[in-house]
Amino acid sequence: MRIGICGFSSECCTFSPISSGKDDFTALKAEQLLASYDFLGDFPDVTFVPLLRARALPGGKIDGGFYCDTKAELIGLIKQAGPLDGIFLHMHGAAYVQGAEDLEGDFTSAVRQASGAECLLSASYDLHGNLSRSAFENLDILTAYRTAPHIDEHETVKRAFGLLIDALRTGTRPSKAFVRVPILLPGEKTSTDWEPGMGLYREIEKVIERHDLDDASILIGYAWADEPRVSASVVAYGQDAENTKSAAELLARRLWDVRAEFDFGTFAGSTDQCIRQATTAGDGLSIISDSGDNPTAGGVGDVPYVLQRILALGVSDAIFASIADPETVSLCKSIGVGNQGRFALGGKLDSINGPPLKVTGKVVGVYEVTRRYGVIDDRNHTAVLNVSGILVIVTEKRTPFHYLDDFKRLELNPLDHPLLTVKIGYLVPELQAIADRSFLALSPGAVNQDLTALPYRRIQRPIYPLDQQMAWSP
Repeated sequence: MRIGICGFSSECCTFSPISSGKDDFTALKAEQLLASYDFLGDFPDVTFVPLLRARALPGGKIDGGFYCDTKAELIGLIKQAGPLDGIFLHMHGAAYVQGAEDLEGDFTSAVRQASGAECLLSASYDLHGNLSRSAFENLDILTAYRTAPHIDEHETVKRAFGLLIDALRTGTRPSKAFVRVPILLPGEKTSTDWEPGMGLYREIEKVIERHDLDDASILIGYAWADEPRVSASVVAYGQDAENTKSAAELLARRLWDVRAEFDFGTFAGSTDQCIRQATTAGDGLSIISDSGDNPTAGGVGDVPYVLQRILALGVSDAIFASIADPETVSLCKSIGVGNQGRFALGGKLDSINGPPLKVTGKVVGVYEVTRRYGVIDDRNHTAVLNVSGILVIVTEKRTPFHYLDDFKRLELNPLDHPLLTVKIGYLVPELQAIADRSFLALSPGAVNQDLTALPYRRIQRPIYPLDQQMAWSP
């Protein structure tokens, strides 16, 4: 049994002013690609053939030339590999290439044509993927995450491999069903850490068992893209076609029925409201999410609006993580640690949502940080500025700060301060664990939480909540 491994994944905000290209992607090939899956030894009867996987942090539209070159390279590798019984595709589901739509539909079609009709294709998706009919038809199997924040990526990927190998061992292609559910909701409202998301996703296993399915998934979708496939969806796979279809419709109906119950899992308000509540809440650590400029949802990471409001409201002790601004990092290097300087922070990538913030600050530290992304080490020069008591982290590249180690590398400890502001949406588990209280600032940026304010032109209408009174059934 010979199974190829490939993939192309990023989450692309079409409202973002930046683009993603070769320098933004990590390409894994050969032994590096195999090394990124620690469970392959669980399948000793399978020969795994590493092809090519390209992945990037969420961002803007992907450069068309880069995508075409990557796809062409993958097609060549598939043909060189010889006959493959199956291929695993490590995807996200919300990538967007400049000048086209439905990247995953195009990518899966290319893999299908290169590998042949008999080759079984199995994919893993993020639950924030936007699944098109084209991608669904090209794939024999698709399974998606069941948690947000995503703590089950490893489990999901292994499940996609297992479903593929089981199908190959039995010599059967599962029956499959797909239901598009016309719902458009931000991930910050649809976390599985609270209801109705928690109960909805727990229902999946029950439906799989009751309907004797191989697998089923609910994809909430990714809201900050303007293309026809954008929406929630449900897929199901099983040996009985009618059972599979009815199960998919049941989950789709359940999702539709709770659509109005989705809401933020913590206090959400204006930036000023969040800052005032966070700084008057008492002892312990308050964390504010700068949600509109969240780089892990596609934000540019350099909008200084929330930092400007923190300074304007007189906050005197906090960590702000972070501003993506290579020019400021370079200036900090030339000024030197311990010295004062004048800086224009941010506003260079996304000037629409805030011009550069002019400040005077002291260079506390300059670091060459190694970011671990996949199995590739990525150098990211970083500076820390003290601006009126606020420790502002400035990075060379767009950088999420999700873990305590991200701060430790910069000799910072969030627990030493009463306020931490992070460019993020809902808090990931490690940040949630240290927060005495959290607030979600409805801040400006490319991933604005107010979807009704975004200039959608290409999505299929009607869709909830843009069309509040619409009726729908599976």
